[in-house]
Amino acid sequence: MATEGRTRARWPLIAIAVTALAIALAVFIVVNTMPPRVVVMATGGEGGAYHEFGKRYREILGRAGVELRLQQTSGAVQNVALLRDPSSGVSVGLVQGGSVGDGVAAELESLGTVFYEPLWLFSRSELRGTGLDGLRGRKVSIGPEGSGTRSLALELLRRYGFDRQAGELLGLSTQAAAEKLLAGEIDAAIMLVSWDSPVVRQLLADERVEVASFPHTDAYVALYPYLNKVVVPAGVGDLAKNRPASDVTLFAPKASLIVRSDLHSAIRYLLLTAAVEVHSGPGIFQRAGQFPAAESIDIPLSGDALQFYKSGRPFLQNYLPFWMASLVGRLIIVVIPIIGVLYPLLRALPAAYGWLMRSKITRLYGELRFLEDQIGAGAAGVHDGEIVAELDRLEQQANHLHVPAGYASMLYMLRNHIDLVRARLGARNLGARSQSAGAAYEARST
Repeated sequence: MATEGRTRARWPLIAIAVTALAIALAVFIVVNTMPPRVVVMATGGEGGAYHEFGKRYREILGRAGVELRLQQTSGAVQNVALLRDPSSGVSVGLVQGGSVGDGVAAELESLGTVFYEPLWLFSRSELRGTGLDGLRGRKVSIGPEGSGTRSLALELLRRYGFDRQAGELLGLSTQAAAEKLLAGEIDAAIMLVSWDSPVVRQLLADERVEVASFPHTDAYVALYPYLNKVVVPAGVGDLAKNRPASDVTLFAPKASLIVRSDLHSAIRYLLLTAAVEVHSGPGIFQRAGQFPAAESIDIPLSGDALQFYKSGRPFLQNYLPFWMASLVGRLIIVVIPIIGVLYPLLRALPAAYGWLMRSKITRLYGELRFLEDQIGAGAAGVHDGEIVAELDRLEQQANHLHVPAGYASMLYMLRNHIDLVRARLGARNLGARSQSAGAAYEARST
């Protein structure tokens, strides 16, 4: 009984222990669901817009305490392949519209479009005005294997009826193609690269190179919905030299920021915040605030991106540093449900314990009531010795029953009631003996 009383007195300690265990569980869950500190981004080759933009993303994420590692690739097609491969370690990448292919990339999600990526046609100045026809039999760079430039250039040339055997198509990177074009080692270069790329600025300003319009741009835009028509204004490369000398019409897919579906939500919001800082400014092809945009080209838009474009960053990230906001946010998500379960549980445990203690006594009361009913009814076939044995058994159980001090009064009452039933049985037996003796006396008298 003393042991049970001590248990009752220790309810506060039990509650504290259970709470501490719940908090430890919450901390474990939070720690294991925090954002990663290192993220790998597939960009492109050195000198390309993807790689240059990747450097800016790396700087912005670095300010938030997240290391963004840039993995150079041959371009958009390889970026998609790396993103689809869970063993590559790549979680985010820039991908050109139209480069995903026909297969549904269920493991990928888009954070929106971020910039126009025009397809440029640069050639040596002596080929000015010849267009695509002037490339027949020439050395032309169309980008390396796995690049978006190469896949789009080959599709363009196929549609145009360009005989691939008539010229030498080279798989040079953007930087290498520009260097060889300026050195006169190749005749032309088709490259899919942003206006912000240093290579584009360099080639536009150099008089040894001309930039040409693509023919039938409206037709291509109609045939390929992911393409857009853009115009390079005359003189935008160098006003003093009026380069280019006239407006140049190009078509351009939009580049999208693509992530794996298992990338942590907090990192997605951090990337979207970086995208606003990097891409929201005005340019020759877009107005201020046009990018990033909630557009889905090849890959469905992420739910986090939809929420970001609708409401902006999560509330906590507006007022707390990134890691603090992530920690508090995870704690809110994990701790509130635990408290919601723990609080009523801690309140219910004492009541459940009390019910258990009372049930021990009430069970014996039920057996005692049954015996009392047998005594009152004078049940046939039941001997007094059997009832006495049952009462002895109940009394023994009551004497060995351990309950907290708060329930001791119930136990004392049970013992008293056992004695009362025993006394009633004795009184009944005494009355029966007296009645029998009286009947015997009367019989002798007569």
